[in-house]
Amino acid sequence: MRDRLRYALLTTAAVSGLATFVGFAVYERPGLGLGHLFYISIMLAALATGPAIGAGAAVAATGMFASGVLINPHIPPSEVLTTSTGIRFVTYMTVGIVTGYFAKRSRLLMGELQLLADRDALTGLPNTRAFERVIGERLGRDQPFALIVGGIDQLPPTTGRRQESADDMLREVASRLQHSLPPGDEVARVGEDSFAVLTYAASAGDAGKFAVHLQRLLAADGFGVTFGWAAYPQDGANALSLYRAADERLYARRVIHRQPAVVSLAGSSSSA
Repeated sequence: MRDRLRYALLTTAAVSGLATFVGFAVYERPGLGLGHLFYISIMLAALATGPAIGAGAAVAATGMFASGVLINPHIPPSEVLTTSTGIRFVTYMTVGIVTGYFAKRSRLLMGELQLLADRDALTGLPNTRAFERVIGERLGRDQPFALIVGGIDQLPPTTGRRQESADDMLREVASRLQHSLPPGDEVARVGEDSFAVLTYAASAGDAGKFAVHLQRLLAADGFGVTFGWAAYPQDGANALSLYRAADERLYARRVIHRQPAVVSLAGSSSSA
């Protein structure tokens, strides 16, 4: 979208500059002031790019202005070497540089705002909005992948001084997850104590193995995080169904982990 707008501005700048040159060379009369229309072309070029191209457009406009004076039979060629031509060059250049500077600065600020809008302020990870966009891109490729959702088992109370402890834990878990994923995987914070990961998995079984792997890595660092998972397309054809399947597995695993005696008895009976 931005590239198309930039291309449109540059095209309009070139066309308007050429049209102004032709009009100036043919129709300009002393005092008419068609040369002022070059400001439009300069500003359009500067808005599309920045101060460097804005300055270049100013030089080009001055050259076309001088050429138009030489071509136009109604204006004495000596007008090219007057102070007014120098002043026009200075004003063209000023407009091109100043407009380009603020246009470039505005794009940089908009980019920073977009980045902040897509990031979680505490952990620096992508937020839910950005993560859902990535899920949409994965679904659009129509290739297998896994959605893994993890929740911290016991987050310190977020009151008073304990708030810092909770924030530190969230940042550390986020950092550990981020550095534990292979290239191409995505991780985001999707809730107060929840994280989500997108990774390649050919089946729900592969997704489950990777979830267990992440859980063990975090447990080795002293963080209790339970994960649930869902595989596309096995567990769902859209983001909502994948989230539902992952949340159901997360909830089921938490219930099982809270009943160690039941798990032990089940394991004994199966081995018997």
